[in-house]
Amino acid sequence: MRTKTRDFLGIASIFIFILTAAIALTIWAIPLYKWTLLYFEIPQKVGMSFENILENYYVLLRYLHFPWIKTLALPNFPVSTSGAFHFYEVKNLFLLNYGLLFLSFVGAFLYLRKLKQVKGFWRLVQPFKVAIFIPFVLLLILAMDFDWMFVMFHQLLFNNDAWLFNATTDPIILVLPQEFFMYCFILVFVLIEAFFITGYFYFKKRSIQ
Repeated sequence: MRTKTRDFLGIASIFIFILTAAIALTIWAIPLYKWTLLYFEIPQKVGMSFENILENYYVLLRYLHFPWIKTLALPNFPVSTSGAFHFYEVKNLFLLNYGLLFLSFVGAFLYLRKLKQVKGFWRLVQPFKVAIFIPFVLLLILAMDFDWMFVMFHQLLFNNDAWLFNATTDPIILVLPQEFFMYCFILVFVLIEAFFITGYFYFKKRSIQ
């Protein structure tokens, strides 16, 4: 029973680490945001320079990442009370993700170290083999109906409708097109899939050595 509990907690730590690491990498995928701005000609559409939009985006990222920044003040965009509350909730989710990333890293590290000592990497082969199919399913759902996934995602994480931005009161949404979030979803799933495939072949190889 003790071994099963250890395996469950260890594998859960590894999978949580993979998920939170993929999210963290996507959050910092600034080149993806730059590409979105240029591809959809956002600066021309909103009448603002590429550099000014990035300046506002960096201010937003700093607010979302640093607990000591309490107020969101964008240089070129007003922020409504509802918009500020939504970004506050997003900030809490970002910090939660980083907290889980750290804790799951510790748990995964300790578990993997134990498996190395007892030559037990074979225990991870089947979980990773099964997990490989999960991102494929999510990508399939995304391809069929991203709007549905986007709405479900927000309804799951937020118990209000503050995420439904009004471009009149919160024009920042004009430089955060829905396509950008779709690409972020895709990147998260691709990163998770890459981690699962790499882990599967690595642990499979180590299990027969």
